[in-house]
Amino acid sequence: MENQIPADLPPLSAILAVIAPLKERPGPLLEVLHALQQAFGFVPESAVPVVANELNLSRAEVHGVLTFYHHFRHHPAGRHVVQVCRAESCQAMQGEALAQQIAKRLKLDYGSTSPDGQITLESVYCLGLCSLSPAVMIDGQPLGRVTVESFEQALAGAPA
Repeated sequence: MENQIPADLPPLSAILAVIAPLKERPGPLLEVLHALQQAFGFVPESAVPVVANELNLSRAEVHGVLTFYHHFRHHPAGRHVVQVCRAESCQAMQGEALAQQIAKRLKLDYGSTSPDGQITLESVYCLGLCSLSPAVMIDGQPLGRVTVESFEQALAGAPA
């Protein structure tokens, strides 16, 4: 089966190595999916039948959980990940206008990655910075009271 996985995806042995220490835990599906994303940066489609087999679940069960939670990526993210909070608190503080300006500035739709693979733009629904709305996270670094100008500065400061 390892030869059936394209070269740009993790090999079967790597997927199994991630699953093995978790599969005997009670209800391990979410934990396994998080571990796969941590290991590879996304949950490859090729992992779905492997996870299903290893956890004695149907492919539909694994696929259902994987697609229900927006946190899971189905493709590799860009070198830099920009997450813009779209929750109510940020919306109340002109976050939607900021979200539109960020998308325009990056020339990206939400949920997409730039053609050069440098930036992925994602919507998130609460970064836990409600008192500092609107909020953005760049490469795991939370930013509060974000303006277009402060976003530009933060983006410019992201490691190349």
